[in-house]
Amino acid sequence: MRLLHAALWALQLMLAAAPVSAAEVAGVQIPNSLSLAGAGPSLVLNGAGVREKWFFDIYVGALYLRQRSQDVQAILAGSGPAAVLMHFLYKEVSREKITEAWEKGLAANHSAAEMQVLRPQLDRFNALFVTLRAGEVVEIDYVPGQGTEVRIDGKLRGKVEGDAFFHALLQVWLGEHPVTGALKRAMLGLER
Repeated sequence: MRLLHAALWALQLMLAAAPVSAAEVAGVQIPNSLSLAGAGPSLVLNGAGVREKWFFDIYVGALYLRQRSQDVQAILAGSGPAAVLMHFLYKEVSREKITEAWEKGLAANHSAAEMQVLRPQLDRFNALFVTLRAGEVVEIDYVPGQGTEVRIDGKLRGKVEGDAFFHALLQVWLGEHPVTGALKRAMLGLER
């Protein structure tokens, strides 16, 4: 019996330390790793899930980090490269709805004074978006010392300078008031 318990405990440790494998979420293949801008440092899939709104699947969100973590504070304070992929599922999300969502998500997790500081970067970020349709992919890359780059279907739309903006943006998904609790847990790798 003690041998069985020891074997089960060892198996649990191995599974807890195992890397996240490629996954299918809502019919979308999520790679288990990616390189920033196709050539930067390799990142691993931390977790992925579906952003739902009023029973509609809007996008699959996937978080990539240098190494997996479920520690929100460590992720938000992290100094290494990171990325968020958004695979759109809904037939069409207007540019206005997208920018409104960024505004609401950031405001829910930041004070009015913090929002005022973020405003120039948020305006620049919002200007990078267009109406998105099912099948399109937004890649938001954070490169330390350079800033946050936005690509839509692999094409660079632009960059927001500075290191603080990406960490503020991550709070839309991982902050105290995330866009949804289920997506936060999924991006942390706590559930699929």
